[in-house]
Amino acid sequence: MIKHTFISKTMLGVASLLVFSSCNKYLDQAPDMRTELNSPEKIGELLATAYPQANYITFTESMSDNVSDKGSGAVDPDNSMPYFFKDNKNTDGDSPTNYWNAAYKAISAANHALEIIDKQEGTEAYKPFKGEALVARAYAHFMLVTLFSKPYSLQTSTTDPGIPYVTTTEKIVLGHYERKTVAYVYDMIEKDLKEGMPLINDSKYKVLKYHFTRSAASAFAARFYLYKKDYNNSVKYASTVFSNGSFSAYLRPVNSTEYMSYQYNELQAQYTRAVNPANILLVEAPTGWGRSYATNRYGFTSELMSKLTTSANVTGGSWAYNIYGNENSINIPKFREHFVRLTLNAESGIPYNMIPIFSAEETLFNRAEANAMLGNFDASINDLNDYIASKFIVSPSLPFYDESLQISIDKLMEFYDSPDRTQVLINCILDFKRVNFLFEGERWFDIIRHGLPVQHKKSNGEILTLGPKDPQRVFQLPEEVQSSGIELNPR
Repeated sequence: MIKHTFISKTMLGVASLLVFSSCNKYLDQAPDMRTELNSPEKIGELLATAYPQANYITFTESMSDNVSDKGSGAVDPDNSMPYFFKDNKNTDGDSPTNYWNAAYKAISAANHALEIIDKQEGTEAYKPFKGEALVARAYAHFMLVTLFSKPYSLQTSTTDPGIPYVTTTEKIVLGHYERKTVAYVYDMIEKDLKEGMPLINDSKYKVLKYHFTRSAASAFAARFYLYKKDYNNSVKYASTVFSNGSFSAYLRPVNSTEYMSYQYNELQAQYTRAVNPANILLVEAPTGWGRSYATNRYGFTSELMSKLTTSANVTGGSWAYNIYGNENSINIPKFREHFVRLTLNAESGIPYNMIPIFSAEETLFNRAEANAMLGNFDASINDLNDYIASKFIVSPSLPFYDESLQISIDKLMEFYDSPDRTQVLINCILDFKRVNFLFEGERWFDIIRHGLPVQHKKSNGEILTLGPKDPQRVFQLPEEVQSSGIELNPR
C-alpha cells in the first residue's frame, strides 16, 4: 500500500558531520579504564561497548540492487562511492573504515573484560559476563570477515584471506597482525560461540534487547551456521530462539488493522523499539542514516518500488507495507533518530539510530533457507507461510489476509517456472527478504552469499555491473592497517 505523503528531512550540515570525525584508528586505543573494574557489575558496564557502535547499512544498501540513481538528491561519499562500486576513502561517518575501527574497538572491550574475568578467584558471578564477552567478540569478528573477506566457501576458504582474529588486550599501538584465512576466522568464531553461549544468563540484564541474551546468541548462531553451510546447526539454533520454536507470534504484524492504521511517526518509532517482540538484538550507533536514506540521490525509486512491492509475487496478494514519500523520497519508516546535542544549548550534535542486528523475521528466513538446503521442504514452507500470514493482504482494495495467499511447493514451481524444489524455495526466500529488509542493508549479504550480480546505472546511461567474481564485492581494508603487516584486498 502506497501513501504518497511527503516527509521532509533535515539534512546533515557541516557542523553535524564534523562530530563523526576523529574516530579511533585500528586497535590504537583500549576502552576507558579510569574506573577500576573490580566487580561483575562494572564488567557488565564495560561490555556495553563490546558491540560495534557504527552503521554498516549505508554502504551495504548502496552497494546492493535495492538502489538506483534518482537524478537528484543528497550526495555524500558514504552513499555515492558504494553505488559506483568504488572504495570509500572516508574514515568516519558510515564508511567501511569507520565500521572496521568500531568493530575492533568492540573486540578490544570484550578482550579487556575477558582478561579481568580470568584473573578473578571467585569466577562464578563473572561467568554470564564471560559468556557475553565471548559471543560479542565472535559477532564483531563475524561482521568483519563477512564484509572484508570473501564469503565462506567449502572449496576456497582454507586459502582465502580472512581478517585478524584478536583474542588479547592490545599493549602496543599497531602491532603486527595476520589475516590468516576465512576458514580460520570461522573456526575461531565457532570456538567463542560454543564456549560463550552456555554461560549467558538473561537475568543479569536490565534491558534484554541490548545484549546477547540466549535468544540473541541463538539467532547469531543460526546466521553463522547458515553462512558456514552447516544447515543442521542453523536449523537447530534458529529453533531455540523462541521457547516453542515458532516465529508466528513474534513477527511484525504488518497486515494487521492496528499496524496498518499507524501514521509515519508511529511506524518509525515502533520498528526499533526494545519492546517490539520482533527485535532480538538492537545496537545504538551514531549515524545520520535515519534522516538521509529517503533523500539520498542513490536510493529507492518508484521503478524499484513497482518491481519489488507492487508487481506479482508468488502469494498472488499484495505487500501490506505503508510506503511513504514522493518520487525522490520513497521510504518505509524504520529509524527514529535520537539527537544528542554537543552541549545543552548547542545547535549541533550527534544523531543516533537503533540498528536491528537480529530479528524474528531474519531468523525465520535463516531456518527456512537451511531447511530448503536440507530437503526439508515442508518445514521451510511452513515458516514461509507463517511469514506470509503477517505481511500480505489480498489486495489494496481488500486489505486483509486470506489463507488463499499460502504457498505450496507446486505453487512455487509454477511461479518460478522450475522443477528444482530447493531452488524455487531459495528464490522465494530471497524475494521476501529483499522487500522485508529494504533500507536495512541485509540484501547485500544475500548478494555475496549467493553470487548474485548487481547492476547500477550512471547518469550518462552507462551500466555498471558487479559480477560474482568482481574484487569490489569485498570491501577494502583501511589503508593504515598495512603498517601492521596486513595486506589489503586485491583491486
